[in-house]
Amino acid sequence: MIFSECIKTRRSIRRYKADPVDHSIIDSVVLSASYSPSWKNTQIARYIAIEDKSLLSEIAEKYTPDYNSNIIRQAPVLIAVTFIKGRCGYERDGSFTTKKKDRWQMFDVGAACQSFCLSAWDKGLGTVIMGVFDEDGITRLLALPDEQELGALIAMGYPDIEPETPKRKTVEQLLQYR
Repeated sequence: MIFSECIKTRRSIRRYKADPVDHSIIDSVVLSASYSPSWKNTQIARYIAIEDKSLLSEIAEKYTPDYNSNIIRQAPVLIAVTFIKGRCGYERDGSFTTKKKDRWQMFDVGAACQSFCLSAWDKGLGTVIMGVFDEDGITRLLALPDEQELGALIAMGYPDIEPETPKRKTVEQLLQYR
């Protein structure tokens, strides 16, 4: 797929076919996402592919609001995107480089999530990034190590809908030259 077409046609998919996603495709998507930029090339993003139906049900029932639960219940794969804490925004001596301090870690995870979703779309998979969930509960459920933090959940599978393109702002609304 041509890159500009991939960006323009990718949509948040909230309904999926029941078809499983081959592990080689998931591996390929993660490999592509590994090329995302990161603070001083720290590459902090990590991925957990959750396919177990009982685990998906538990996350949906106990740790997410209804609008996300409904997506998770029928997605064949849920990706927990985590990151290694304490590496972004720092100098070697432990001081912060900018006034954003460690907020760069969420910037890096966001860039990785976007690359992940575009790569998935290029392979015919739909995704939706979810940020509303019980972070502590899912962290315990997945037994994340202390040095990792849950950044986002991404539902993934073969789309069972074709959402319309939402209206976009014009370049004139988005861009300034000075």
